[in-house]
Amino acid sequence: MSNNSSVIEMPVSFRYRDVFLKGKPKHDKTDSFSIKHPAMDLGRRAKIFSPFDALKGFNDELAKSEQLNEDNFADNGYEDIEEYP
Repeated sequence: MSNNSSVIEMPVSFRYRDVFLKGKPKHDKTDSFSIKHPAMDLGRRAKIFSPFDALKGFNDELAKSEQLNEDNFADNGYEDIEEYP
């Protein structure tokens, strides 16, 4: 094991080892690939993936649970305490 934590060790028999070791392709901003396929800005990329909801209804259930907890603690008769200085 090497001391460099950024190096990923993988078995020699890994099928796509040579492709992985090549790394991410680097393009000049003026080459034909970059002109044809410009990089997407993060705002637009976030907008594309924002409607994705892996757990349908999870946010609604969290809101219900939060409201129940707030109602429960609001009606218990306790007064707010000051934080310890």
